[in-house]
Amino acid sequence: MRQAGVLDVGCHSALLTVVRWRTGAVLEPVFSHKVRLRLHETLDRKGRVGKAGVKSVQRAVAEAITAGPHLRLPEVFAFATSVIRDAPNRDEVIARVARTTGTRLRVLPGDEEARLAYAAARQWTGSTAGPLLVLDIGGGTVEIASGTGDQPTIVRSLPLGARRITREWLPGDTASSRRRLAEVRRHLRHSLSVAPGVPQAKPGDRVLACSKTFEQLARLAGASLNTPRRTRHRLTLPQLRAAIRLLADVGPDRRAALPGISRHRAEQSLAGALVAESLMEACGVESVEICPWSTREGLLLERLGVIGTGSHRRRRAG
Repeated sequence: MRQAGVLDVGCHSALLTVVRWRTGAVLEPVFSHKVRLRLHETLDRKGRVGKAGVKSVQRAVAEAITAGPHLRLPEVFAFATSVIRDAPNRDEVIARVARTTGTRLRVLPGDEEARLAYAAARQWTGSTAGPLLVLDIGGGTVEIASGTGDQPTIVRSLPLGARRITREWLPGDTASSRRRLAEVRRHLRHSLSVAPGVPQAKPGDRVLACSKTFEQLARLAGASLNTPRRTRHRLTLPQLRAAIRLLADVGPDRRAALPGISRHRAEQSLAGALVAESLMEACGVESVEICPWSTREGLLLERLGVIGTGSHRRRRAG
């Protein structure tokens, strides 16, 4: 049975994932290995990855690639997300990692990440799901994609990720004032209102949210706000706004103690919630369904041959 492997190097971790495709539309895990990273702590004011960050990526990639020596691993597609992709010294980081590990990290444009997230979500929902609108919040960017087929007809990528908004608008370790929250909301709403071609949800569309940000916010809403367990795979705007109030009342250290919020994402959890709120408002969405598949799964599905690349069918809005 054919296997596929992807090494995803992001802000918080380097994750090697090896899977195979099973009958019944299931990605069956074969092997995974995660190495924790804290690249956001090594960035300078211009977003350059510092020496300590480069060394941590070198160690993480080397460890991940050599993990599981008892397995016959397939060729691994190694890629870096926006924290490296958008860094001014990106080429230097990639070259140094390649020299020391033998693995050259690739970078995916934001619109390609949006396409892959959509393709994965489509496969997860099934071909009979009808029109899809897919929302994905990353550290540096947000991705939006919509369509009616296996590949999206519209994709958008905007520089409004949770890590970016935290660095630019919500730095520090104190709770945020109402005034500051209002300023961040105005910035996000304006940025989305002037962005060309942001797709709008239409009656009958299935709206999926694909990211750790949405997943953790749904867990927070479900556990803290007494949401019935059967509906915790969804997140509504009223639930999200209540979660924002919870997150804004405490600093990052105490946010990590809230249900669903992981320690390494606690600092950017408030920014992520504000981005999610503005994104749902801009797309005319009252409720989203949490989808566990995103860009990584899209790459795995393509490498397994389950879905095509679709490069001839998509267009970038705007």
